[in-house]
Amino acid sequence: MKTILVVDDDTTLRTALKRYLESRGYSVQDSESGAQALEVFEQSPPDLVVSDVMMPEMNGYDFCRRLRATRSGQLVPFIFLSSKAEVEDRVQGHDMGADDYLIKPFEPRELVAKIEAQLERARRTHAEILKLVQQSPPGEILQPLPFTPSEEKVFWEVIKGHTNKQIADRLFVSSRTVQSHISNILNKLQLENRAQLVRFCYERGYKPPEDPKEDPKDEIEDALQADQ
Repeated sequence: MKTILVVDDDTTLRTALKRYLESRGYSVQDSESGAQALEVFEQSPPDLVVSDVMMPEMNGYDFCRRLRATRSGQLVPFIFLSSKAEVEDRVQGHDMGADDYLIKPFEPRELVAKIEAQLERARRTHAEILKLVQQSPPGEILQPLPFTPSEEKVFWEVIKGHTNKQIADRLFVSSRTVQSHISNILNKLQLENRAQLVRFCYERGYKPPEDPKEDPKDEIEDALQADQ
C-alpha cells in the first residue's frame, strides 16, 4: 500500500481528500501546514506528496524547496494543488521542484490519475538508477562532455538532485539562466528530462569532480533507500 502525504490548511478539503484516497487503496497522512508536513515527512517518509500552495506559517513553495533540500526528499514525487492558475505560478511551482501542478477546483479522479502516473514514473526511475549505481563503471575511455564550463557546473548540480532554485542559489545565477543551461544540456545530449540525464551520467560512468566529503553514488543510493 502506497502512502500519500496530503498538505492543506483547509480542513474540509484535506479530510475529503484523505477519505477519497483511502477509498482508492492508499494510506494517507495529512498535515495542515508545510512546517508540520516536514516533521511528518522526517518521521515517516511517504511515497508521494500532494500539497496546497497558499498556507499559513510555511507556504507550499517553501515547503517543496525545503523538502527537496533534504536527502530523503530529493526523489519523492510532489504534486501541487492550487487555485493560483497563472502560468507564472505553475512555472514557480516547477522551479521549486514539483513534478506536477493541478488547479483547484479539480476532479478527484484526475488527481488520482496524476498520482498513479507519478508513482509509476518514480518506480521506473528508481529501479533504473539503483541498477546503474550498483554497476561498476565501464572501463572504456569516456568522451568529454560537450558542455561549456557553465553548463558543466549546472549538469553536476542536476545530477546531485538539486532544484533550479537551489542551483541558482549555489552558483549565484538566476533560475532563468539555470533553466536555459539545462535546456542546452538536454538538447546537446538529445535527452528529454532530468531522469534521463541522471541515467545518461551513471550508465556511461561519468563522475563529478572529486569531493572527499561526498560520494554521489552513496548520496543517490541513500536517497532511494530512504524513499522506499
